[in-house]
Amino acid sequence: MSGASRIEQRFADLAAAGRAGLVTFLTAGDPDQETSLEILMGLTDAGADLIELGMPFSDPMADGPAIQLSSQRALAAGASMQTTLALVREFRISDDATPIILMGYFNPIYIYGSERFITDAAEAGVDGLIIVDLPPEEDELLAPLQTSGIDLIYLTAPTTDDARLPTVVKNAGGFVYYVSITGITGTKSASQKDIADAVARLKRATDLPIAVGFGIRNADQAAEVAMCADAVVVGSALVSALADNIGAGCADAVHKLVRELAAGVARAAIQK
Repeated sequence: MSGASRIEQRFADLAAAGRAGLVTFLTAGDPDQETSLEILMGLTDAGADLIELGMPFSDPMADGPAIQLSSQRALAAGASMQTTLALVREFRISDDATPIILMGYFNPIYIYGSERFITDAAEAGVDGLIIVDLPPEEDELLAPLQTSGIDLIYLTAPTTDDARLPTVVKNAGGFVYYVSITGITGTKSASQKDIADAVARLKRATDLPIAVGFGIRNADQAAEVAMCADAVVVGSALVSALADNIGAGCADAVHKLVRELAAGVARAAIQK
């Protein structure tokens, strides 16, 4: 791949189309490798513009019960860093345009070996990393990432004040992920006004696109966020749809919800 990164190109295409993007999160290997691949392969057709894959971890402390259980299911089915990267490689055989971001915690990367991980992730076709417990002051991954083509995406929150914000966005790449609530994933939701105010503040600090997540569960909420953000991130609702339909067509259930969310995002573009 040459020229613009997949993430940069996707956001440029979204801006040209006058709409926000839909970012979907699911845990790699949940509920098993075969079903996870089936779900992954259908996300783009269902309406996902960017894909986040969770790296299964035994102690996802920032995640709510739904995502914690998804990691447990994946690990019980044999998920590992190797199987996660294998999903990305398989996806890239038929889709070389949709950005894939791996999201999770530093421990599995450290155990795998940081430089080995970055090399293997780049080879597999990973475009970005969100490491929840690696603050911008920690630079373990910055040097090896600089020549990898992989963006390090940072989280900001309502508690990220103006004094800290320049530190957070200084080495950020791809986009900035605004966590719209304080607390764990899959709980409450923020108001549209609070999100709009936060996005405006972030845009004064960075030229990167702003993606907003946490607490978005349906098409109407996705439409509200898409009115003011560059992308809408949905995770816990999709993981719950999967969990509620294991053994009864969970791939279809996930893809159905993605289509509904994508329709909400598209509706917001018309209403702008």
